[in-house]
Amino acid sequence: MRPPGLFGRLKAAVVGVVHVGALPGTPRSSLPLTQIIDQACQEAEAYKDAGVDGLIVENMHDLPYTVCPGPEVTAAMTVISAAVRQACPHLALGVQILCAANQQAIAVALAAGLDFIRAEGFVFSHVADEGIINACAGNLLRYRKQVGAENIQIFADIKKKHSAHALTADVSVAETASAAELFLADGVVLTGTATGLPADPQELKEVKHAVKIPVLIGSGVTLENVRNYLDANALIIASPYSFVPLQTSISDVKNCQVPSNTQGVIVMETFLPKLTAADHCRGFGPLHKHSIFELSVCSDNHGLW
Repeated sequence: MRPPGLFGRLKAAVVGVVHVGALPGTPRSSLPLTQIIDQACQEAEAYKDAGVDGLIVENMHDLPYTVCPGPEVTAAMTVISAAVRQACPHLALGVQILCAANQQAIAVALAAGLDFIRAEGFVFSHVADEGIINACAGNLLRYRKQVGAENIQIFADIKKKHSAHALTADVSVAETASAAELFLADGVVLTGTATGLPADPQELKEVKHAVKIPVLIGSGVTLENVRNYLDANALIIASPYSFVPLQTSISDVKNCQVPSNTQGVIVMETFLPKLTAADHCRGFGPLHKHSIFELSVCSDNHGLW
């Protein structure tokens, strides 16, 4: 049996998402790369100050996504991720490159000194808004081996959001998670059907029962529903940053309000501190703080790995 990986000994760790600006060469690109890097680092530091357990750097604004992003995207994500690593040396850091550019993400993580990637299309095919995405586990793990990146962990989406799964309608989400574990994923990511929509709490129970690897919630967590997901190893929390113009100052961003899924609003300065208010009892370093929901499992000294 493999030893517990990243987040494997935790419950409800908080992982923020840095949504980088539209990258050079993409249809909505308008900013120089230096400004995109600066904004990404500012967002990362805001998350760090709020006490998150980890971060994912993601090219969310490169709409419309392509299944074969060019080398300019890989190069840009590398320098951005390296800058975020320098700004947050004690946080667990990962990267996702849309759409399903998983080998490129491994290359970026290796070059930038990151800890993990979030991968689409790891097991089973599905139809996404970018087209048909086929399973990549075999090729991806062989590539990771070839480039000497076996220390970089892979968290695989299962029944990916923004996708049709009629091709695998006879395969449950728990069976999909089991297949990802069999194919050596380091963890799985469970989401709702679209960005901002909550995952099914019953599916979380089924997946947790089916696998021994970490289970992350990848969308729709709010203050109103967070208690439905406390058994997950980590909660991926997207910030308000994607809801404001890219030219907005970081002070405006930190105070902006975002509609929640049920009632009221999430405020960056309110939501994350409530999730991460407790003093740290173990972690990467003195800047690291854990969420209040994982204190019950903080009785050892193993850290995040």
